[in-house]
This record gives sequence, structure tokens and C-alpha cells, in this order.
Amino acid sequence: MKYRLLLWTSLLVGSTIGPARAQEDYGKELPRIPATEPAQALASFEVADGFEIEQVAAEPLIASPVAIQWDATGGMFVCEMRGYSEDREAGISRITRLTDKDQDGIYDHSQIFADQLFWPTAIFPFDGGLFVGDAPNIFYFKDTDGDGVADSKQLVLTGFGTSNVQGLLNSFHWGLDNRIHVACSSVGGKVRRSDQAESEAIDVRGRDIAFDPRTFEFELTSGAAQHGMTFDDWGRKFVSSNSDHIQQVMYEDRYIGRNPWLSPPPSRMSIAADGPQATVFRRSPVEPWRIVRTRLRVNGTVRGIVEGGGRPAGYFTGATGVTIVRGDLWPQEMQGTAIVGDVGSNLIHRKRLEVAPGDSGGLQFVAERIDDNSEFVASTDIWFRPAQFENGPDGALYAVDVCREVIEHPASLPPEIKQHLDLTSGRDRGRIYRIAPQGAERRAFQALKQLTTAELVHQLTNPNAWQRETASRLLWERQDHAAIAPLRQLTVSAEMPQARLHALHALAGLDGLDAPILLTALQDPHSQLRKHAILLVEQALPELQKQVDIAARLIELAGDDSIEVRYQLAFSVGSLQLEQKTTVLEQLILRDVENRWMRAAVQSSLAQDAGPLFATLIENPDFRSPAAGGFLKDLAKQITAQNSEPELKTVVGVLPQLPPQDAPFALPILGEFLAGQQRSGSLLAKWAEAGELQDLDHTLNRMLSTMRPIATSQTAALPARIAAIDALRYGSYAQAETTLAGLLDHRQPSSVQHQAIRTLGSFANRQVSQPIIAAWPTLSPQLREAASEVLFSRPELSMSLFDAIDAKRIAITDISPARIKLAAESKDKQVRTRASQYVGTSGTEDRQEVIAAYQESLKSAGTADRGKQIFEKHCASCHRLNGVGHEIGPSLSAMKSRGADAILSNVLAPNMEVNPQYLNYILLNEDGQAMTGMISAESATSITLKRAEAATDTVLRVDIDSLKSTGQSIMPEGFEKSIDPQQMADLIAYILGSLAP
Repeated sequence: MKYRLLLWTSLLVGSTIGPARAQEDYGKELPRIPATEPAQALASFEVADGFEIEQVAAEPLIASPVAIQWDATGGMFVCEMRGYSEDREAGISRITRLTDKDQDGIYDHSQIFADQLFWPTAIFPFDGGLFVGDAPNIFYFKDTDGDGVADSKQLVLTGFGTSNVQGLLNSFHWGLDNRIHVACSSVGGKVRRSDQAESEAIDVRGRDIAFDPRTFEFELTSGAAQHGMTFDDWGRKFVSSNSDHIQQVMYEDRYIGRNPWLSPPPSRMSIAADGPQATVFRRSPVEPWRIVRTRLRVNGTVRGIVEGGGRPAGYFTGATGVTIVRGDLWPQEMQGTAIVGDVGSNLIHRKRLEVAPGDSGGLQFVAERIDDNSEFVASTDIWFRPAQFENGPDGALYAVDVCREVIEHPASLPPEIKQHLDLTSGRDRGRIYRIAPQGAERRAFQALKQLTTAELVHQLTNPNAWQRETASRLLWERQDHAAIAPLRQLTVSAEMPQARLHALHALAGLDGLDAPILLTALQDPHSQLRKHAILLVEQALPELQKQVDIAARLIELAGDDSIEVRYQLAFSVGSLQLEQKTTVLEQLILRDVENRWMRAAVQSSLAQDAGPLFATLIENPDFRSPAAGGFLKDLAKQITAQNSEPELKTVVGVLPQLPPQDAPFALPILGEFLAGQQRSGSLLAKWAEAGELQDLDHTLNRMLSTMRPIATSQTAALPARIAAIDALRYGSYAQAETTLAGLLDHRQPSSVQHQAIRTLGSFANRQVSQPIIAAWPTLSPQLREAASEVLFSRPELSMSLFDAIDAKRIAITDISPARIKLAAESKDKQVRTRASQYVGTSGTEDRQEVIAAYQESLKSAGTADRGKQIFEKHCASCHRLNGVGHEIGPSLSAMKSRGADAILSNVLAPNMEVNPQYLNYILLNEDGQAMTGMISAESATSITLKRAEAATDTVLRVDIDSLKSTGQSIMPEGFEKSIDPQQMADLIAYILGSLAP
């Protein structure tokens, strides 16, 4: 691996190098900031043109609000997390209910509904009561005697994590599916119903949940961002995390989990056009403690992540509460706008959602900033902490202001600073604001609770989302079948498509769907209705799915103009009782193979019967793009792993018919079947031993013979050579050995040598170490990293390396100390024993001594032109600058404000403190092969490791023997072996010169 100059971990964490210092008193730099009183708070706001903000509730009515919800009679429940951040056990948090007695839009009465809570973070009204998320539990409170105070408390679910006060369950929402959706946040937990044993608990780490409010049965859903979860009108889900302010959930993991051989893209995608930690334009002064902490982190006095290139503010660090605007008081052009707060920067940000270009193909959005060099709402008051938002009954947007002097996680405040702060300051304060277009008429609240069933059905046509969702919930609560007839009528007569959508799901909640209704919805002129109709057919009884008209319409929808319709169909068809499943999936993949989400959706529906589709597609001469090849390779890998005789016979029957000219396309696919032949106990191995695969072997050899001349050609285009060298892995080692050994010659281009090393590493053969070790003296430092990746990937190769070290063919100082340390912890006893002999002998110089030796680099005048050459040679495999290189981590622009000293320290001592995102992991698969890299993606079925040059390994969870963090950065120590102090000066000059404004 070419990890030279991988600054990321140290860029983000700063250096902790230097002599230990006595704790200093920073009290004079940390003055307390007084609170702004409610009456003066409005004067602190700057609001975008055309909008206004007003205060509708404040202390003493409420304190420390973190979530709000309205019940169907007009009261506003407020979740008061008074125990934030370190007083959980005091049990001082509570739920209050606000009312507006004079109907002027300002709440004037408060009553405590439930108290003695710990860390409540989410609430939702249901059936006259209230669900409350108070980790580790979700409770259901109810006032049964009408005095306004809950006298009934029922434990619903338990097991949610409590280890991080800023990572608790949050954001309860009623879904179109008539369930309450819960964001489980970063802590997760092992969750169960109150009537279940602990052994029945389900690990929700990396997932959200949705639960039935009657039975409390719950299902895992995709999500698991930190704080904030929302749906748009059509059920699309968006989430937020503190340093990744808006993300889109692309699919539900329940679909992916059907096929354990599927390696999909991650379900949660960051979609901000300006990046996860985008620039924000705060109007408040930066808190003194934040300035001091950043300075101390940068100079190494305290440990901690240095973000924003050493800037204490100016970017998202406390993003929370993402909400899609759905209130009809806002103008039509603002409907669907994404709203996100930043509690650390005292502002509210907004973004416009647009369809992203590229291989997302209409499924993924990109979130574009609306306000240029400003924010939608910004306060000059550092006490303004907008943590959550809700679309209100009046069509306006409501913002929940926790109102705290300090909102930071206590664990991220060093003692030197924390002793001068009061983390309880503001516990008795809190505000709620209403944001609406200027001059918008105030609306009186209509109590939906008192409406008849027919009137509730009519509310589904309301242009305001709160009324539609609340009416939907009340209809589900009542289970009044008198609603079925008007709902059926609404599915065809309502002009507004959102009304037809709610009516359709309301019918599902009343078991009122039948074939005519579903068929009508499948033919609806609005694509979102067709999409949801497919989902409801999937969930319907098999008898409905088998209706001739329904089945025929589903097949037609494979050619629908909307990719969202086709996307849902691709997922749903795997669960449908549809005889023409393969035909439908074939149409979908032929049309949308370039879209990565569609590829994953189609394969999710192929847990069985992948063979027939593979056979059809591989014979199609028009199905030959790189994306098509990737899809077929994934299917081939699945088919060989499943080891099903009917599937394999179907595939093996068509492969020998492929012409040699298909080699560049077909060899990676055929390679999966070759790997299957080498897997002990597989049917392919059995057939190969019996001589039943000779036709397939002849096809493979004919194709390989067309690739070898290209691999060795001095005139062929470099990309073609690289592809041809890679293709040699699909033959035997005996066939490839001579060719690959020759390509390690130092006169070959570096990229050719690198690919030859990687191809050698693909063979499970001890002999591959010989050409690598033979070429070692002529390999450049970055090629030696690639060679090390191969030589440490299998025990037998590691032993060959150790033999070469003992024989003085390779110097121990050529090997990264981190590599030796990993080998000394190997599961293989022989490797562990041999590697232990070298620990401490492989050039593990004290980092402070190395830095001291390179201090002259800071005094020398570097030459940027020479530094550019050094960057391209040693650094571009993991860094991108001036359009050159691979961007494995955050931008190098983070170094702009930190200077030459920081670059020097971070390059030479990358492991002093490591951001968890950039930890190096070692993965051992079931074949005994070791792979390393940082975890770049996870799904229900796979893990992806990423390393230098953006190379990745995606491994199915079913194929993982072990996965372990090394506790170190993916950049090894020892860069000083590659460049001298003057070259370091040149490199620093180039980096800083390139970042200069």
C-alpha cells in the first residue's frame, strides 16, 4: 500500500508531541457569557428575506426543550431534557404540555405531564397518550383521569444505548406505513419488547427502527445518523449527524438482508453539494472556550480532533434536526426544502434538494445551499441552540431552542477548560420559535380529535402535512371500517396526489385494500402513487399478488418512465409471487445497469434464481458495458458461493459459447467460476476433477491468450495494459508467472509494476513471493508498500519474507514497523513467532527524535517545483492536490491555517492520536487472506476496506473470519526513510504554496 504522507488522522487530531506541561489556568481567557432574556432574544436574529421569526414559548413555561409534538386537541407536548449533559441520574427531566388559552398564537399555560425522567429525547402522541423516548427505554404515558397529568406508565421497548448523551434515540415520526419511526442514533443498543427476554434482543447498531404502537412489534430500518430524521411527502427519508449535516437513506436494509451474497453501496449517503462539514456563516462570536480548546489541540497541549484545519468555527460541527418543509404556509417553491440547525454555530441552515447527476440516475439527491454567504436564520446570541424542528398545524415551521450557554459534549472538553464552565447553565431556560413568510395570516387550530370519521377522511386532502398525517393516525387508531368507502373514493377522486397516497395507506391500515384499488393505484398518473402501490402489493396477501391483472400490470411497470417506480419494483419483485420474476428483472437491469442503486436492488431480489438471469444477460451482445460486467461478476460470485447444482449447470452451459474477443469483458466474470473450481468441496471443483469443465477451461485459456500480448506490449495504451495485467489473475499462476515477473522490471511504468504486484497477490500460491522478493531492491518505496500488502496477506508469503530478511536479501528497515507489529499479533503461530523477533528492530525510531532531526526542514527554503515531484511520487496515492492524486480523506486545505510545523509533525508522527474514521483494520477472510484498510462502507451483508489509490476490497460478512482494528492510522510511520530534510522542505513549500489564496 502506498500510504506515504497520509496526513488525515494527524491532520484532524493535531500533534501531541512535545514535553509534558504543567496544567495552566486559562480562567482569564474564559469569561462567562450571560444569557439573553426572552424579551430581547428576537433582536439577535438575522432572517432571510421574505421570512420572519417569532417567539411562541419561553421560560419559565419550559426549560431545556429538545423535541415538540402537537396532540389532536391543540396542545403542544414539550420534551424537556433538563438533565443534559451530566445529570441523568438526578431524574430532573420531564414532559410538559403547553396550551394557548387566548388563541393568539403564543402559548400561555404549561402543565407537567410526566416527570422524574432521565434523558428524554423524543415524544409522539397516540390514542390520547404519549410515547416518550428516555434511553434505554421507550415508555407510553397516559392521563386516564383527565387531570392533565399522566397516571399510567407502560414500558414499551428497552435496550437503547446511553453511553453518549449526544447519540441517543430521537426523532419519533408517524410513517405512511402506520408505524412510529425512531432514529436510534450512533449509540444503538440491543432492543427488545418489555415482555421479551434479554436473549431475544435485537442489535440495532447502524439501524433505526419502526414499531407498531399497538403491539410494539418493531422492525429494523435503515438510517442511524446521530440526531435528526425526517420524511418528505412521499416517504423518502433524510437524516443528519453533527459533522454530516444532511444524508439521504437510499433503501431499506430488509431488502438487502434477503441476499447474503450482495455487496451494496451504503444505505445512507451524504448529499450536501458543499460537503458534510460545509461552511456556515455564523453571526455570533466564537465562544472563548472553543477558541482556547482549538489552540490547545493544535499545539498538542490537549488531545482531541482538530477540525476545520485548525479553525475553531465556521463549519458544521453540531448539525441536528434535519427537517423537510411540508407546511403549506410556506410558498410552493419552498416546499421540500431541507432545514438543518447547527447548535454549535447558533444558526438554521436550508438547502434545496435536486436530483443528483451521474450513476445515481434520479434516485439520489444533491442538497444545494440556498443562502449565499449567509444563513436562513442566524443569531448573534451564543445561547441560541436550535436542536429540532417540526412542521406545525398552522403550516409554519417551528424551531426548538435548547438555550444553553454550553452545548458541547462534556467528554470533549479538557479539564483545563471544563473547570471554568458550568454545563448546567441554561437548564432553566428554553424557547420555541415560529418561522413563517412575512405577513402570513395566522390560522386558528382545528381540533381533529373531535372530527367524525368522514371528516377525518376529508382532512387527507388538506394541503398541510400535519393535518394529513394526524388524520391518518387517528383513522388508524379508531379502526372504523366506515372509513373504507370514502377512502376508496378518495384514492381515485382526490386531485392532490398526496391525498390519494394517504388514502391508499389508510386503507392498508384498515385492511381495506383489494385488487381493483391496487390496480387503479398501479395505473395512477403520479409516479409516487405507482411506486407506493408496488410496495403495498408486496405487502398484500399472495392471492392479491397472483391476480392476473395485478401481475400483468407489474410486468408493464418494468418499463415505467419513472426510475423510482422501477427501483421499487426491483426490490419488491423478490418478495412477490410473480412467475415472470426473471423477465421483469431482466428488463430492469437492461435499462438501468449504469445506475448503482438499481444494480443493488435487482440483485437483492435474486437470492434464488440468479442463474437464469445471468445466462440470459451474458449471451446478450449489447450487455457489455463496464457496469454490466460488474453486475455479472457480482452474480457470478453469488452463484459460485451458493453452490446450487441447477444454477451452476445453467451458467456453465452458456459460458463456453463466449467468443475470445469478449475477453476484456468476460474474464473477470469467468474468474469467479475459476475461483469456485479451486474451492474445496464445491460442485465446480468436483466437476473440474471429473473433467466436466474442459469446454469452460478452453474458453478461459483462449481469452487469456489474447490478453498476454497486450499486458507486455510497449505500444499499447497504459489503461489497456493495466486491464490486461489484471485479467491474468484469472488463469493459473504457472501461466502468469513469467509474464508478471517480467513486468516488475524497473524499466516498466510504475503503474504497470504496481498492477503486476497486485495481480501476483491474487494467487493463493507460495511461489508468488519469489518474483516480488527478487525485484525488491529495484522497487520504489511506494511499490514496496504494495509488495508488503501482498507478502503479509497470507502466512506462507510472510514466512518467505522473513526468510528473505534473515538471508539479508531484504533489510528489516525496509519494512514498516506497523506491518511487523501486526504480524506479531497474527492468528498463525509461525508468523507470530517469527515476527516477534523483529519487533523493535525495524527502524522504530522515537518520533520526537525523528521530528527533531527534521527541524532543519523548517529553516530551509524549499522549492515548490521539486516538492511537486515528491508529492506526485510519494503522496498522490492517498492525497489530491491541484487535480492530481486520490482523495482518501479530508481535503489537504485543512493544512492551510496550520503551517509548516504542523505538516512536518503530522507527516512524521501519524499515530500519536487517531481519528476513528481513519483507523487501519485488518480483515481475515475464510480463505486465510488478510486485507487492510479503513472501513469506508458497511451494509447488512458486507464491509468495504479502502486504502491507497482508492483501492477497495468489499467482503461479504459471511466470508469474514475476523475483523480487528489495529488502533493505528492507515498511514504507517517511517516517511523519513523516503525523503531527506531538504526534500521535506520542498514538499512543505509545494503544499503550502498550492493552498495559498
